[in-house]
Amino acid sequence: MAPPSSISIDNFDRKILEIVQLANRTTSDQIAEQVGLSPAAVQRRLKRLREHKVIQADVAVVSPKAIGRSMTFVVQVTMERERADLMDAFKKEMRQNPAVQQCYYVTGSSDFIMIVTARDMEDYDQFTREAFFDNTNIRGFQTNVVMDTVKAGLALPMDEPQE
Repeated sequence: MAPPSSISIDNFDRKILEIVQLANRTTSDQIAEQVGLSPAAVQRRLKRLREHKVIQADVAVVSPKAIGRSMTFVVQVTMERERADLMDAFKKEMRQNPAVQQCYYVTGSSDFIMIVTARDMEDYDQFTREAFFDNTNIRGFQTNVVMDTVKAGLALPMDEPQE
C-alpha cells in the first residue's frame, strides 16, 4: 500500500476524521452540523482525504463470533533467515491469508507479530501447519490465546499538530 501523499490536515479535517473513524456511515449533513461546515464542504474534504489516501478504506467491522470465528490468537514468528526475498514472500502470504487480521514486521526477539482468527483450536492448528510448518524459513512461533478482547479498534487519536 502506498504511503499517503503529503497534504495539509487542518482542525476541520481532524474533526471529520474523528467522526468517520467511529461511524463511517455518518452523513455529510450530520458531520457538517458537528464541525461547523456546510455539507458540500464536508463532501469536498472527504473526497480529498480519500484521494490522498489519508482515509485508506471504508469498511464494515464484523463480529468474529457472529460468523463462527470465536478464537483470536496473538502470534510471534521468528524467521530462520532474514533474506529480502524470503521476507517478502512471507509478507505476501500473510497479506493473502484471510485468517490473518493484522501482521506487523517488528524489531525485537520476533520478526513478525500477527493477529489471527480461527473457528476453534483444530482450525488454528490447520493454519499453523499451512503457514508455519510448511515454511522452511520459519524458525519458530509462539502463540498467545486471547481470553477476552478488552479493546480492539483502528481509530487513531486526532491530536493537534506539533509546531
